[in-house]
Amino acid sequence: MAGNPAVDKLRAFLRELKPGARALLIAELERALLQGASPPGAELVLAELRRALRDGRTFVARFDDNARLFFQPLEPFLVDDIPEHSHRGRLARTSLEPLWLWINNTLMPDDARVYAERVDQAMLAGDSDRAEHAARDFQDRVLLKIQEMLAGAGNKDRGRLSVSLGSSRAFEDVEPLCGILRARDGLAMLGTQLPGHINVFAGPTLDTVKAQLEAALGDEADLFLYALVLLMSRLASPWQLIRLATKAAESDDIRRIAQTSYLVTIDVVLEDIDRRVHELAGDLKSGRAIAVSALLKEIHDALRGLRTEIDLPQDSSWSRQLAVLHADIARLLSAEIELMPGRVRRLVRPRPSKDISPNSVLDPQEVDETEALIVFVLTCRKYASELAINEVTQRSFNELQYLLDTGTRALLDALRAAVPTERAFRQSQVEAAVRFCARVFGKEYAALLTKAAEVASHAERYVASG
Repeated sequence: MAGNPAVDKLRAFLRELKPGARALLIAELERALLQGASPPGAELVLAELRRALRDGRTFVARFDDNARLFFQPLEPFLVDDIPEHSHRGRLARTSLEPLWLWINNTLMPDDARVYAERVDQAMLAGDSDRAEHAARDFQDRVLLKIQEMLAGAGNKDRGRLSVSLGSSRAFEDVEPLCGILRARDGLAMLGTQLPGHINVFAGPTLDTVKAQLEAALGDEADLFLYALVLLMSRLASPWQLIRLATKAAESDDIRRIAQTSYLVTIDVVLEDIDRRVHELAGDLKSGRAIAVSALLKEIHDALRGLRTEIDLPQDSSWSRQLAVLHADIARLLSAEIELMPGRVRRLVRPRPSKDISPNSVLDPQEVDETEALIVFVLTCRKYASELAINEVTQRSFNELQYLLDTGTRALLDALRAAVPTERAFRQSQVEAAVRFCARVFGKEYAALLTKAAEVASHAERYVASG
């Protein structure tokens, strides 16, 4: 198998965590990552936690042992994206279910039934080796059948396949399936040789891995793209795959890189960044906010890495792709950043007594989401120059500072004068302001504000008792 047993165990463990534990782990890892103090493998853990939380809110096909064993070699090459996007050397995870149904119902229904019986019998007997052998045998026969079909496929065949798989990119989905199954054994061998996780892809590690790749590939050109993707799945920073290209060319000059077989790493990295931008857009649009600050850092680092490590001509297709990505990111982030001051203002503005329901409080979820949005904007501010959002970020941050600096004083005054029926609401506003100020001005400022709130609350009770 091409997978990494240690990583597979980690994924299984993370998916078994309760939602609350996942959320806590995400918060801690994201904080450490943004402070530059994250433990090795933090990026991998965050990626798996993001996927687990998404899967908990959307429908995800739960395959039986037959499908799981059949698709196991594909795991390092799966991406969490829609099938319509380009996936060089990869396959969208959502494509697996229609592929499996097509194989079982149309391509090889009789063979599929026999395969299912063999796996069921092996699993009942506790013989996992026999089940895996049955899966390998079925993979080989499916590969041969698909290759025969593709060799004689006409427009009608392509149309039927598109209907069966429910995608206009049906052939693009089938091709990586065939390529990975065809290279299965070579990729499995390479997978055992590569490090399980590479925190920094440079120096002796880069030299060793490059030598391992070239020794494993030999004359097998079909393996090359999938070997690169397999390696990329082991990198803490996937964009560092391009270092293979600069190492092979002994230069950052694109003309010299173009003379090597590693030129394709640039396209693979650009597609990976594009997927991450789509992932970020989806999370922000849905309001999930699943470690979006860490995801934004990954995108920022990848864009900066491409810009600084390879000399891309301004008129090249890669430079144009980067320009489009920068524009998309700036537009996406600006829309979110501009929302933040209004969200904060709505929560911390002093309200007249007539607008406060007796014994009500602020919505805790809205406070959590607003605090997460503030953290996100602070992260954007950190990376504003590379992402071309300096102006909007600084303007929103200045407005936020003004809102909190002036608004908290009014909130304290309102708390001092609050009548019993509105006391809980006024207190919840102050508590929200304390949390926001801790993010913007620091913990010491928030501690002072907390003490001032305690004094105001005591003064209120004293006036009430008097």
